[in-house]
Amino acid sequence: MNMLSTATAKGDSWPYNSTVATMVGRRRIPIQRTFYWGHKVDILFGCWPGDSASMYAVALVLVFLMAVLVEWLSFTNIVKLKPGGSNDVVGGLLKTGLYGVRSGLSYMVMLAVMSFNGGVFVVAICGHVIGFFIFGTRAIMKNAAGLDSSKP
Repeated sequence: MNMLSTATAKGDSWPYNSTVATMVGRRRIPIQRTFYWGHKVDILFGCWPGDSASMYAVALVLVFLMAVLVEWLSFTNIVKLKPGGSNDVVGGLLKTGLYGVRSGLSYMVMLAVMSFNGGVFVVAICGHVIGFFIFGTRAIMKNAAGLDSSKP
């Protein structure tokens, strides 16, 4: 059955249905349109993490770590470029590569959140917040190094 054959009489190109679904072969896979809670979810890949609560927990940890890694890549200065140095091109390529990795991870976190699972949404936000706290504010590193700005 063609999905377009279920279009409304108005000639819409998208089928009108109360539950939006995608046809994959002969199997209908429902697409979530609202947030829901539960461990039976597909995150990033079909049939992953599956129906197992323990694999769901692993998936949540991975989404959290990806969000923290995005923040680390946003605030890190791994490649230090010195003006007039001989390795400007190499340093520029390395910075560009890191930017590409950060962008890719950002999109992966976004696609994970698009599963509309409440747990995935919460751990993604927590990962970004904790990553920003650690790497963006540098509060932990300043206190560890004794660089408290409130002391004269």
